Amino acid sequence: MNPNLMPMPDGSTSIYAVLGDPVAQVRAPALMNAWFAAHGVPAVMVALHTPAGRFSPIFQALRDIQNVKGLLVTVPHKFEAAACADHRSAAVDLIGTANALRRESDGSWTADNFDGAGFVDGLIKQGHNPEGMNVMLTGAGGAGCAIALALLHARVATLVILDEDAAKSGALLAKLDSRAPGIAVAGRTDGSMEWDRFDLAINATPAGMRPGDPLPFRPEALGRQTVVADIIMKPHETDLLRRAKLLGLQVHHGIHMLDCQIESYIRFFREPA
Repeated sequence: MNPNLMPMPDGSTSIYAVLGDPVAQVRAPALMNAWFAAHGVPAVMVALHTPAGRFSPIFQALRDIQNVKGLLVTVPHKFEAAACADHRSAAVDLIGTANALRRESDGSWTADNFDGAGFVDGLIKQGHNPEGMNVMLTGAGGAGCAIALALLHARVATLVILDEDAAKSGALLAKLDSRAPGIAVAGRTDGSMEWDRFDLAINATPAGMRPGDPLPFRPEALGRQTVVADIIMKPHETDLLRRAKLLGLQVHHGIHMLDCQIESYIRFFREPA
């Protein structure tokens, strides 16, 4: 079977979906459908544009469709996805966000989150092991929470978290402090933060997904040793990464996180708890 061809659905096809708002940027359906085709698996994955605030009723409808077997979840639904699940992994319980759900044989749904592990694995594969690094992470949303926890597991030296929503970043910091006291701290927005001391600066917000979006932070303020990472998949090279490259900084693209999550998604969907 040609791995570039999407399997032709019929009555026996298992359906998987990606839910997000926006959803045009998602790459997982192309990668997952290629895997399904190459391995002769009667399944397809589609992208469903699920408006903000509508995840819960749409999920409740999808769970009643018996051949919907699993879901991937992107911005802005990861907190709501975790709340909707019947069972949660330890990581989901801690950070409160999920990016994957699967139907169990009894009809219940299990949630997990592979954003953090995928991001860190992608860094390591590209030669940027975060162990011992001083890291700045902007964004305490669904992906940011998972990435922050994974960075602690990877034994970063310090983790500075920035988010416009102080309550959101405060809640994340409290969770992280329960795991590794003193490693993660809130960033300062008064202009006094020492931006040039970071070894790794990460954008875990949607800023850069649309033309004209403001930069999540100024790469000009960073030191020459800083690696600038973005989790956005499309465009491949965001304004942030483009400007960082012009300054001579190393950059790390969002696609590396997804590439390292695909095997985890496949294993999660095919191995019931």
